[in-house]
Amino acid sequence: MTSHPDTSTWSPRTIAAQALGAIDEPSRALVPPIHVATTFIRDRDNAYSSGNIYGRPDNLTVREAEAIIATLEGAAAAMVLGSGMSAATAVFLSLKPGDHVIAPQVMYWGLRHWLLHEATDWGLRIDLVDTTDLVALKAAVRPGETRLIWLETPSNPMWTITDIAAVAAIAHAAGARVAVDSTCATPLLTRPLELGADIVMHSATKYLNGHSDVIAGALATRVQDDFWARIRRTRSILGQILGPFEAYMLIRGMRTLPLRVKASCDNAMELALRLSNHAGVAEVLYPGLPSHPGHDVARRQMQGGFGGMLSIRVRGGEAAAIATAARVTLWKRATSLGGVESLIEHRASIEGAGSPCPPDLLRLSAGVEDPEDLYRDIAQALA
Repeated sequence: MTSHPDTSTWSPRTIAAQALGAIDEPSRALVPPIHVATTFIRDRDNAYSSGNIYGRPDNLTVREAEAIIATLEGAAAAMVLGSGMSAATAVFLSLKPGDHVIAPQVMYWGLRHWLLHEATDWGLRIDLVDTTDLVALKAAVRPGETRLIWLETPSNPMWTITDIAAVAAIAHAAGARVAVDSTCATPLLTRPLELGADIVMHSATKYLNGHSDVIAGALATRVQDDFWARIRRTRSILGQILGPFEAYMLIRGMRTLPLRVKASCDNAMELALRLSNHAGVAEVLYPGLPSHPGHDVARRQMQGGFGGMLSIRVRGGEAAAIATAARVTLWKRATSLGGVESLIEHRASIEGAGSPCPPDLLRLSAGVEDPEDLYRDIAQALA
């Protein structure tokens, strides 16, 4: 069994670096072992005193990863799943047919597409609204019918900011829950549960793992209620649990989370300031800039930085944006985000018809490289 010290006085940086101070008792190893067993022995009285029954819902390595995430989020419990989409859809699939859901107009395109084209087959009623507009959001709420308000802040790829505490007050007054995709904020910059959210979701593929070598998702909850139990059953029945090797890799990645997030935030801020003055850039979208419309809210609910993600709108339109991405040499033309390497992507090409993403937009995921190298590379590509 793995033992943990009392971490109540530890900072998030220490919690992540020490992986909760886990010690494998049989070996006294600093690194928890990978548990790959798919089935477990019953006790003589036919019970399972270990808490493990079968590998689909139960795995000790998975539980280690969950314990770290729950502690970082200040959550009552956490669970990890096979991908970010698995985590997000598990929440929606735990609602009931006929339930009304509000989600952002600007959000991760894969989930947006699923909500509009497939969640309705489950019987969910979906409304997309500008969640930064509290008046519009409140008007969209149907008391007694709206069961979930899904937020994403900062939102991908426009990096708009939603006031989590204000939305939570609106939702709870109407009997609805709030779930927040906090992938880009990470638990180190924003703690949605402390702001009133009920559930927080991460595509753990991104910053939590941080090395572009694991696909994973995570959920954390403020309380372990009946809805959380339904999500757990959904994960078990649909076989969405993360594999033990991936859980081990996720734990290893989270050990350097504070160092990587700080470096990415610092680089993104530096790039945002310098690109704002580049003749080839029409606009920089980054909540750390005072000119950003959500800057004041971001400053209030984000601690320690404004994230490692920004977007630029290139003068000359779509053709100029695509040409710019083609000319970089240090930045990597690839999808995803949150890794140690810096990525650049023309988002409209990925999202396709119906996307709210402007065709002249390039999304930038600032890694941990030297910011001068990063700026010099993109500046020459824009020239």
